[in-house]
Amino acid sequence: ALIQHGQISRTFRRSGGRLIGLGGNRDLSLFEDVGTENPEELVVDQSPKVWSVSQVNRAVYGLLESSVDQLWVSGEVGRWTRSRAGHCYFSLKDERAQIRCVMFSREVDQLPTDPREGMKVRVLGQVTLYEERGEYQLVVRNLEPEGEEGLWRLAFEELRNKLDAEGLLKEDRKRTLPRYPGCVGVVTSKDGAALSDILQALRRRAPWARVLFRSTKVQGEGSARQIADALTQLVSTGLPDVIIVGRGGGSVEDLWAFNEEPVARAIAASSVPVVSAVGHEVDVSISDLVADYRAATPSSAAEAVVPDTKVLTENLGRAEGQLRGKLRMVVEGQRSFMREGRQRLEIGVERRFTPARQGLDRALGQLETMAQRSTNQWGMRLESLAGRLEALSPLATLSRGYSVAKSLDGRTLRSTRDFTQGARFELQVMDGKVLAESLGLGEGDVNHD
Repeated sequence: ALIQHGQISRTFRRSGGRLIGLGGNRDLSLFEDVGTENPEELVVDQSPKVWSVSQVNRAVYGLLESSVDQLWVSGEVGRWTRSRAGHCYFSLKDERAQIRCVMFSREVDQLPTDPREGMKVRVLGQVTLYEERGEYQLVVRNLEPEGEEGLWRLAFEELRNKLDAEGLLKEDRKRTLPRYPGCVGVVTSKDGAALSDILQALRRRAPWARVLFRSTKVQGEGSARQIADALTQLVSTGLPDVIIVGRGGGSVEDLWAFNEEPVARAIAASSVPVVSAVGHEVDVSISDLVADYRAATPSSAAEAVVPDTKVLTENLGRAEGQLRGKLRMVVEGQRSFMREGRQRLEIGVERRFTPARQGLDRALGQLETMAQRSTNQWGMRLESLAGRLEALSPLATLSRGYSVAKSLDGRTLRSTRDFTQGARFELQVMDGKVLAESLGLGEGDVNHD
């Protein structure tokens, strides 16, 4: 059947799914709503058929979807707008016509930046119909600028100019790499060759260096944010002395994460020096410009952050020999100086202090004589006092056979009344104490109690 405008009374011959008529071959198979027993001939009913607007739009939509493949279209970008959902709407035009285009957020997110008004581009898309408005449009799957590097170069220059205006690309803000880092941080993919290259170089040159690794995506959606977060996490540990961030070679699209603002900001905010190693020698990224040091490859980055152990050992050997020679010269010079100084000092001291020494010897002799005399006098006096003390000492009395009686609580028993029959007491004799017991008073003794 055909869309009928008024009454159509014509016969069309069908061959290979196409209807012959209406000025040419038209693939209208999706418009069929009338079956026929004879596929060779189809007769359209003379009575008019009325279609709704929705039916027409739906039929045209189906026709476009089935009969028009994806195609590349070249033109200039006009009226580029972005919705809250992230979809972009624009027109593609040349000097004679224009077509409405829509690019959904998934595809838009793959662009490094929005194209500028009037930029010459080519798009890959599907011609379709926006049924609600009856407007046909091109659903764009891919957008590429025509001309050298296009959007990638535009986005690169925009971000570089922005960071340069903030002073983040100035040479005077770049820090010197530590000569002997104890810990090296690495931010790259665990699956890439870059990690292997870095680790091999570090083990070869500085096996003593500790490596702190954070794995991250290095290309594709969300990779820039992951790289920035991994770098920030490494810095927050306070362990690395220097950090290598990068990946191996690839296309502009593959390397683009290192040209995005989150990565540049994370590098600029790092409190430790950062080495950027993205791609190959010819690949220059925003990360390279912001980093403290740019290495051509991941391997060269590892070689830049640590010294070569072999070279270091050789240098230390030479330095040791030089140091020993210099120390020997210094020591010999100091020894000679000290010998000469000692000789001069001895001569000067001898000359200066000989009279004083002689006077000191005389005074010392006089002092010894006076001390001896005084000692003798005090010795004689001490002997006299000792004799007197000996005469008065109770021990002297005890040595003559006397003893002193004391109660067990230490009270001196002086008279017979201090003794009671059967009481125990102590007798202090010359060389100790004797325990005794009172048996009573002897004959002739009187107890005055």
